[in-house]
Amino acid sequence: MSAAPEPEILAAFEAAKGFMPLGEGLALYAAAAEAAALGLPLLEVGTYCGRSAILLADAARQAGVSALTVDHHRGSEEQQPGWDYHDPETVDPVVGRMDTLPTFRRTLHAAGLEDHVIALVGRSPQVAAVWGGPLGLVFIDGGHTDEHATADYEGWAPHVAEGGLLLIHDVFPVKIDEWTGQAPYRVYLRALESGAFTEVSATESLRVLRRTGTGI
Repeated sequence: MSAAPEPEILAAFEAAKGFMPLGEGLALYAAAAEAAALGLPLLEVGTYCGRSAILLADAARQAGVSALTVDHHRGSEEQQPGWDYHDPETVDPVVGRMDTLPTFRRTLHAAGLEDHVIALVGRSPQVAAVWGGPLGLVFIDGGHTDEHATADYEGWAPHVAEGGLLLIHDVFPVKIDEWTGQAPYRVYLRALESGAFTEVSATESLRVLRRTGTGI
């Protein structure tokens, strides 16, 4: 039976600002709980305000490992002013740019999970370039351009340990609208074609793959 979050964690997830629907969140939690059994950190790329980080952090807490989040907290393309997913509440009035880090920290505090998350604030390729350890899980949920999705995959997939999980969000085989983007889908296909990863499950737009070979 797949692991599921406690009611208070689920409530914190649903109350948090973000876009992940409940069904995908439950699949993310189950994968995180499984991967955490490897005794290695769980890492997500693309944190926004911490909705999915709540689930990773609680699964990590249960297993005694750490959850890592990678985000520059300036927002992705579709979250900038003038675009459909922009939220004026995330704009720093002093700097005049998006800054989701304060909201992210409040999200973790409200969920009681601050001590179980290490926030890596920076651009994904730069952080990946200095990261040296194996990871039990990598969850790619960053920018949806080919440039960003490919960089996230190439930077972080090599760190997924044998038997660890690679999760890719917003995988849309058929383009729905201008916001779906298919860069995550192309990265998902690349992972399968590499022979390094085998698909475990698909829940809505979330794909879970396991490292079963070498390389990326």
